[in-house]
Amino acid sequence: MGGALRRAPSGERVVLAWPLACGSAVADRTRALEFSGGVLSVEVSDQGWRRELSRLASQYVAAINKYSRERVERIEFVVAKQPRSMAR
Repeated sequence: MGGALRRAPSGERVVLAWPLACGSAVADRTRALEFSGGVLSVEVSDQGWRRELSRLASQYVAAINKYSRERVERIEFVVAKQPRSMAR
């Protein structure tokens, strides 16, 4: 995966690093949307997930910054507009 991150276009590296940073259980229930201006936007299914993951955001930022040369300043958790299964 490290090689894929190095070859990924700028801006996509952080999005691709999300599953590595959060782990498979969380990655299966969320979706990294975009990275812009130091902010990674991650879609979650509901407010409960948003609250829970917001508490862990600093740990996720630190983990992503280990994998990506692009610096993540913060993560914004966005509740999905349409209820749907986040499983892939």
